[in-house]
Amino acid sequence: MTLRANNAEAENKTLVDRWMLQKMQDAERLNEANALYGDMLDKVKAASIEKLARQQVDGVVRQSEDGAEFYVESSIPSTCKQRIPAHDGGCASILFEYNSSKLISGGQDRAIKMWDTTSGSLTNSFYGCLGSVLDLSITHDNKFIIAASSSNNLYVWDANSGRIRHTLTGHIDKVCAVDVSKFSSRYVVSAAYDRTIKVWDLQKGYCNNTIIFHSNCNSLAFSMDALTICSGHVDGNLRLWDVQTGKLLSEVAAHSQAVTSVSLSRNGNMILTSGRDNLHNLFDIRTLEICGTFRSNANRVASNWSRSCISADDGYVTAGSVDGSVHIWSVLNGKMVSTLKEHTSSVLCCSWSGLGNPLATSDKSGTICIWS
Repeated sequence: MTLRANNAEAENKTLVDRWMLQKMQDAERLNEANALYGDMLDKVKAASIEKLARQQVDGVVRQSEDGAEFYVESSIPSTCKQRIPAHDGGCASILFEYNSSKLISGGQDRAIKMWDTTSGSLTNSFYGCLGSVLDLSITHDNKFIIAASSSNNLYVWDANSGRIRHTLTGHIDKVCAVDVSKFSSRYVVSAAYDRTIKVWDLQKGYCNNTIIFHSNCNSLAFSMDALTICSGHVDGNLRLWDVQTGKLLSEVAAHSQAVTSVSLSRNGNMILTSGRDNLHNLFDIRTLEICGTFRSNANRVASNWSRSCISADDGYVTAGSVDGSVHIWSVLNGKMVSTLKEHTSSVLCCSWSGLGNPLATSDKSGTICIWS
């Protein structure tokens, strides 16, 4: 009995040893698989970071729609090559089509017009807006033009046919700011003097989300990934909102008086704000740290909706003044590099073509100047 017990114990010990060896081999194989998976993940992550870095490179290399890279470099404009009497009663909003020299303008006369900036001729007009045009935006594919109006509505036109596609209703006071997602061309964000910011679905033509806040928003812009709304308010603060949830992500005291303009740099990393304190500030969108301040004793912001802009290569900041002059600063050193004089009334809006040139400015008397 003792012998059998000893034999059984020895056999049991052998089995346990073999089982332990097998488990150790399994663990080694699992560790090897984990290491391989980890390497693969690192490679994928590195490739995606490299791709993102290529897309957002902080120089003059950009990526066009079809994936080919093209080069954009903005030169400092010096002469007014076209002076267009565009609108009766003032022109508060102008913008260029994407990668085009065609300019779209909206004015107090309720008309939206498209101009050939080379010849200065009118190429198209869009009617149906029932109030003054306070802001304009265009989808990334240049198919739809959206106007924010003092009639409490937004109007969406088909750029080719000139017909109204949607009238977006829901605001209960004048709509002063609008922007379209650069990511999908489907979503539109608007702000009105009813203390709301609304997100709209262009395909369906209705409101997806409403953000209510105690301080009215004067200007706003979508981030490049269309996940964040950047808004400038009457209380002088710049705020970032989550598009999906409507939650306030972060805010910074950008100006001591009302913010009049919010615009995104071409690479999407910087936000330019202008305020009634006559300052123009450049913020890093990721940290909301200030990267540059542009000012001049001669530069005085004309209205609560005076729009400044950044050049296509993110190298220059442009802003209009009450006296009709247009000031240009270098982003690199913060110094003023040019003052353009042609307007005879307060300059309300500046827009730089995505092709690098020309620069367009509009004023309170409805005149548009094209600079090269």
